[in-house]
Amino acid sequence: MPRPILATIHVEALRHNLSRMRAAAPDARVWAVVKANAYGHGIERAFDGLRGADGFALLDLQEAERVRALDWRGPILLLEGTFEPRDLELCSRLGLWHVVHCEQQIDWLAAHKTQQPHRVFLKMNSGMNRLGFTPAAFRAAWTRLNALPQVDEVSLMTHFSDSDGPRGIAHQMKTFAEATRDLPGERTLSNSAATLRHAQDAGVRADWLRPGIAVYGSAPDYPENDAAHWQLRPAMTLTSRLIGVQQLQPGDTVGYGSSYTAEQPMRIGVVACGYADGYPRHCSTGTPVLVDGVRTRLVGRVSMDMLTVDLTPVPQAGFGSEVTLWGRASNGQVLSIDEPARAGGTLGYELMCAVAPRVPVTVDG
Repeated sequence: MPRPILATIHVEALRHNLSRMRAAAPDARVWAVVKANAYGHGIERAFDGLRGADGFALLDLQEAERVRALDWRGPILLLEGTFEPRDLELCSRLGLWHVVHCEQQIDWLAAHKTQQPHRVFLKMNSGMNRLGFTPAAFRAAWTRLNALPQVDEVSLMTHFSDSDGPRGIAHQMKTFAEATRDLPGERTLSNSAATLRHAQDAGVRADWLRPGIAVYGSAPDYPENDAAHWQLRPAMTLTSRLIGVQQLQPGDTVGYGSSYTAEQPMRIGVVACGYADGYPRHCSTGTPVLVDGVRTRLVGRVSMDMLTVDLTPVPQAGFGSEVTLWGRASNGQVLSIDEPARAGGTLGYELMCAVAPRVPVTVDG
């Protein structure tokens, strides 16, 4: 039989989470962000759950081709724009909208020969200090783009750096509003955190939302708020089974480096999952897991192919018992991906994207 580890993609959860984004800003259109192969869920597997979006936003041209191959005829936005002049040819052929964040991309458009003018999204660096024109240079970039026959419509965008935290978005909103005053064009501003926390403000929700992580069931402002607070459902479950049980006596140690020592008699279960499957090696004793739907903890170090869990809260568990590393257990109990991610010093994003190719994947719903 195959090794008992499985990632399950929950299509209905994707639909539900997308509807939560719409409910947060019902008068805005919604991009479903499917970069990084739909945050590790697989574009083709996630598509049916996200096809209710108004458009798909992603990074690279191959992913755009995959979305078009699924018979999607609506908008597709390249969030980092083009990377070389010939990319514009594929934008023309596939009807892609694309971000413009630097002078070189305007130069390429000016030299591009096309029968169909492009829809572009001019990006402002309003304080994130990654991509985008400075506020001082933004209007000149808009004027230059607007004069090009290769450009059909110029939309405006920026990206928030602190929408999930106490600093908030007011400083960036002020910068963006001042620099774009009186400029025409649709706006897209809000990522997942801004959508859930700030989109009651019409200026913040603008014309298009760009939710990413929340669509996949992770809270964008965890641990301040968890997924249940935002009524989000896990779109991915990673399960395995116990492939061994050990009885420990006081003083017995577990795993490499003997990082865990039993203080009393206890049973531990050996799980067919390790860092070669994408489970974070930095998760240590205390990281939550579910065994037969009961919350317990990891003990000792994560190995390449195995990890060990405390069976004290689940005395009935034994060889073959279900282990939920994150997501929804068979009994309906949920372990948010944010919890093991935090225990491993990272984010749910990384766990979703890091599930290894050797892990089989199935689609539910």
